[in-house]
Amino acid sequence: MKRLVDLILAFWVTVVLGLPLVLVALLVKLTSAGPVLYWSDRVGRGKRIFRMPKFRTMRVGTPAVATHLLASPAAHLTPIGSFLRRSSLDELPQLWSILKGEMSFVGPRPALFNQDDLLELRLRHGVHELVPGLTGWAQINGRDELSIPEKVRLDAEYLQRRSLGFDLLILWRTMIKIVTRDGVAH
Repeated sequence: MKRLVDLILAFWVTVVLGLPLVLVALLVKLTSAGPVLYWSDRVGRGKRIFRMPKFRTMRVGTPAVATHLLASPAAHLTPIGSFLRRSSLDELPQLWSILKGEMSFVGPRPALFNQDDLLELRLRHGVHELVPGLTGWAQINGRDELSIPEKVRLDAEYLQRRSLGFDLLILWRTMIKIVTRDGVAH
């Protein structure tokens, strides 16, 4: 049932946001050198690696590490990168990953392939068996401010509580977080 909801919702969101997707792609191309999309290796369900797209917010050549590990993240941002991140518009190409079945709308955020501490904790708590999500329980309960153990605790709580109703609650609260820009790192 969750997969069917993901497919229907991803299709309709893509149709409704088609023009904004094209406009954002155009802005990325016009404001910085390099490709429109950034494809990063992420860890999916069962620890399988998949390529996740995002609108590119960092300059070409930025190290492939979590943003908080960069010495000066702002120095790597493209001219519109900060806006795309604050508005979460950089995440929209992940609709492709949802349509392919590599992601869901709701689940733990997909870890970078080199986030060994996060991956180890997720394995220990069984979270690695969940399909990663565009948003998740940890995302709406602190997002970038959470420590890795706290993120995994919330991901494990999602594993225990998951249901269509819980997913709808998470989606609703995600929309509120995006509109208020609550918990978004720059």
